[in-house]
Amino acid sequence: MLAVHFGAGNIGRGFIGQLLQKAGYEIAFVDVNAALVDELNERKMYRVQLATTGKPESVVEGVRAINGQDVAAVAEAIATADLVTTAVGPNILPHIAGAIAAGITRRLSVHAKPLNVIACENMIGGSEMLKEHVYEHLTESVQAEAAQWIGFPNAAVDRIVPLQQHDDKLLVMVETFFEWVVDSSQMVGEIPSIEGVTYVEDLAPYIERKLFTVNTGHAVIAYLGYQLGMKTIDEAMRDDRIVQATRGALQETGALLSAKYGFDPQVHGQYVEKILGRYTNPLLSDDIVRVARSPIRKLSQHDRLVGPALQCMEKGMNPEHLGLAIAAALAFDYPEDAESARIQASLKEFGWENTLHNCTGIPAGHPLEEIVREQARRLKEWSGSH
Repeated sequence: MLAVHFGAGNIGRGFIGQLLQKAGYEIAFVDVNAALVDELNERKMYRVQLATTGKPESVVEGVRAINGQDVAAVAEAIATADLVTTAVGPNILPHIAGAIAAGITRRLSVHAKPLNVIACENMIGGSEMLKEHVYEHLTESVQAEAAQWIGFPNAAVDRIVPLQQHDDKLLVMVETFFEWVVDSSQMVGEIPSIEGVTYVEDLAPYIERKLFTVNTGHAVIAYLGYQLGMKTIDEAMRDDRIVQATRGALQETGALLSAKYGFDPQVHGQYVEKILGRYTNPLLSDDIVRVARSPIRKLSQHDRLVGPALQCMEKGMNPEHLGLAIAAALAFDYPEDAESARIQASLKEFGWENTLHNCTGIPAGHPLEEIVREQARRLKEWSGSH
């Protein structure tokens, strides 16, 4: 069996690639990093290290790589693949769509066999978005055939991979916890047996549970930690104020998720505690600014901060801790991040209210606006005391 995986980075190698190899797939990584591609082709293996006591290692073998610039080679691999996956980041999906479309076109011209393309990205509806971009490169006749034979099932993925500093450029360290959930209702053909993958018919509860817990918590820690001059996530989690604010935000999102999807509050509370424990692992130490980057995307109306805050208010809940994090995200003034620079320029030119509305989609006069404004005042007291 052959799996073509776009993105030979840390998530690709340390999470998706490892699980697929354990399931019996040969892995063909696709990446534009020529040095990485050459290294994988020379060694045909790499090591994965767990961020826990003793740092146990495993070896992933039977791998090769294709340079993403070689569209013909990528298309040929997809034409014979049993599965296609991605872990490239949401912003890169449009750039790989052409090669995937070429592969689908090639595949359908040779034989009609089911193929699932799963975007394992940190976003909602990643595979559906990828499908839209891929279809832009397909003729109408190929689109009609692809609708029958090519599936784009959405997925929810979760595994923390810290910044890597190894002499071995292929070695990747990952946390022991992971979750990969796939929407089986959107798949075509036989559902592959992959240990570690959970198939569900309704992905929405799992997508939002992860986004509104793991990603929300990460964002709260990062934006508040930045205001207090901290450098890493685990350092920030040694500050009682940040712990309390993060726990408070996850209690707000937890109440929302339980009300919305019927999650057992006690079971979800255990999930939250497990997530909080992950943030404190020094072996998973992650840079504050890396986690906080792209604040405009993370402040968007349906993402990890504003999304649950608006939904909390619809259900009569007061999301003050989420409001604090939204205020901190607007105050994230890291000049090397383009989105941060855009927010700061907007604050100077158009003012706080205008920037809040434009960046978050919170309507003018919405009660959440006043909550964020009050928390922004509180944040100034925080940052002035560190």
